[in-house]
Amino acid sequence: MGLLLLISPPGYGKTTLMEYVANRLGLVFMKVNGPALGHEVTSIDPKDAPNATAAMEVEKVNLALEMGNNVMLYLDDIQHTNPEFLQKFISLCDAQRRIEGVWRGKTRTYDLRGKKFCVVMAGNPYTESGAAFKIPDMLANRADTYNLGDILGGQAEAFALSYVENTLTSNRSLAPLATREQADVYRFARMARGEEVQATEFSYGYSGAEVQEILAVLKHLFRIQETLLKVNAQYIASAAMDDMYRTEPPFKLQGSYRNMNKMAEKVVSAMTTEELDRLVSDHYQGEAQTLTIAAEQNLLKLAEMRGKLTPEQAERWATIKKEFVRVRSLGGAEDDPAVRVSGQLSLMAEHIEGISTAVRHAAEQSASRGSQHDQHQMQQQTRMVELLAFAQQQQQQAVAVQQKPAPVAPLVPSANPSIEWAKPQIARIAAALEGLNSATLAVQIQNEPPPGITELLAQQVAIIERTLVPLVRAATGNLQDVRSLEMRVDEMLGMLQSIDEKLRAKLPR
Repeated sequence: MGLLLLISPPGYGKTTLMEYVANRLGLVFMKVNGPALGHEVTSIDPKDAPNATAAMEVEKVNLALEMGNNVMLYLDDIQHTNPEFLQKFISLCDAQRRIEGVWRGKTRTYDLRGKKFCVVMAGNPYTESGAAFKIPDMLANRADTYNLGDILGGQAEAFALSYVENTLTSNRSLAPLATREQADVYRFARMARGEEVQATEFSYGYSGAEVQEILAVLKHLFRIQETLLKVNAQYIASAAMDDMYRTEPPFKLQGSYRNMNKMAEKVVSAMTTEELDRLVSDHYQGEAQTLTIAAEQNLLKLAEMRGKLTPEQAERWATIKKEFVRVRSLGGAEDDPAVRVSGQLSLMAEHIEGISTAVRHAAEQSASRGSQHDQHQMQQQTRMVELLAFAQQQQQQAVAVQQKPAPVAPLVPSANPSIEWAKPQIARIAAALEGLNSATLAVQIQNEPPPGITELLAQQVAIIERTLVPLVRAATGNLQDVRSLEMRVDEMLGMLQSIDEKLRAKLPR
């Protein structure tokens, strides 16, 4: 008695594999179709099924339980089922090995202790629409879980060759090999990779033209195979990563046997490399349509993996990744406004720290080259660094306070103590900024400073004057307007990012 979970991309021949294992173990193979069950089935009673098709699949489960011994119950594509239905099998993982079932309208308790009975559940990390599928925790923790695309165990070459082996019946030129000795396939594969193989080693007398056509098709398939292996590896890596640690959108395109077969059908020996690459691009262009709004980012990631990004696509992909990280750091587009403001303040603090470091670095570089600046200029630089450090400290305090749990209540300044902390802090920032605003910046440079340092310092003062001061005044006047506060912080953040990038670009290396 056991429970096995198989996780892999679609089209890996999971059903064929498990049917083969069942036959070798002498078990009756009973397959239940997950998509036919659907998300509406939550009970093991056929009467509760929403339609006749789902009821028939539930009856298969009960039939397997009624047989009781020498049975493999195989639930395919569980990502299309309801987790509540899968939880019915958790009791089979316990020492009791009991499960409730319904047979011919009567409730029964099946005791499977000491019987040769196993349950295999197979599914994919993502559904066809790209939505993530999560197995119930108690089920995943108690079952034996394997990823068919990630447990090669030193058989990577055999796994890669299986992509080609599964295409024999899909390609017209390779179809004759499917009815001949399997060893001939491996001999042709070795020849396609450049090895010398004598014609006498083959089990069949192939003509010279036939050999050349088979070799040409195999070389094309090996090129497609390389892309599919990369797609498969990226799919598995993306599915295994928590969303909070992502630096780019999740990758949901699949590199399965089914994808290989679809492309192998269209491969002919006379194709050029450009035509073959276009075939792969067109295939995934169609595959990505099921991902709807995620199609563009997945196709750009695929082009990056293949080294096919144009300059325009590279710029677009960089923008998508940058925006993805920004939105994730701000808590997401649909999160609570207060959480998003906290995220913006935290990100702004990081950029302020970067600007402070860059200004200090510029001053140190000038001093190391022996340049002597005017004393008033150095005072202004020191004041700027101190102001940036002070602003960073205030933003960190804001983030810490925002992250503390607070009771849900309307954002009324007089009735909500969670924002009372902001008044004295904002007053301190306003006083410091007003003092900076009233200062006169007169800079005289005796020797050559780092290129652009004067312009950048002026821009920083102007940025703070145009953003922080209005922000402080607006926030002090009306703390109820969270959206307005968020927009102003977002504007400041973008301008600080621009200054940070310019400053880093102009610093001497």
